[in-house]
Amino acid sequence: MGLDLAPDLHVPARGLLFDNDGVLVDSLAAVEVSWARWARAHDLEPEHVVGQIHGRRAADSVALLLADEDLRAAAVEQIEAFEIEDSDICPAMPGVPALLAMLPVGTWAVVTSGTRALATARLRAAGIPLPEVVVTADDVEVGKPDPAGYLAAARALGVDPAQALVLEDSGSGIAAGRAAGCRVLGIGEAALDSPADLVVRDLAGARWAGDGLLLPAATVLRGPAAG
Repeated sequence: MGLDLAPDLHVPARGLLFDNDGVLVDSLAAVEVSWARWARAHDLEPEHVVGQIHGRRAADSVALLLADEDLRAAAVEQIEAFEIEDSDICPAMPGVPALLAMLPVGTWAVVTSGTRALATARLRAAGIPLPEVVVTADDVEVGKPDPAGYLAAARALGVDPAQALVLEDSGSGIAAGRAAGCRVLGIGEAALDSPADLVVRDLAGARWAGDGLLLPAATVLRGPAAG
């Protein structure tokens, strides 16, 4: 007799709202290189800086790291330039190109804490096409964990937030998705320590079912809570 393989997990959704960094593109190395450059330029400890910036808009990170308000505008422009310069080392995350190729136009969006210029540079470097709906740091007054970005994306797709699935890797992004009233799929082991509704290692083997995602059992780190 053959082995009984666990069935794929079906996650209902009418629209998919993707974070960019750590979900669609593997920008970790690029982010750390850029922010380390920035930290040294401002006489800050690179490890401390890199530990503070994930899941935040650059402007919010700079405000957190620089006490002198007069320096912040130029510092934001500087890190933006560094990150765009370093975007060519951003590959696609596992399973992403194949999954996106299955999605009909108008069923998915990108919601990122980066600017439009940076998001475009990283997506292009990874060979990922831009969807019709892209919500960036330029489009919202308050960044994640505020839900404004995910609410705007769901509205643009014409999807009730309760029927949208947010795909996120960072704590602030997961909090934003939940605050928007969306179901949240956490990506990566770090998401196990978050309130994401379910968590997968990555999107390898993920497929669009027309009414949601099919996730291979082998990638599921934490399934949905019973009830």
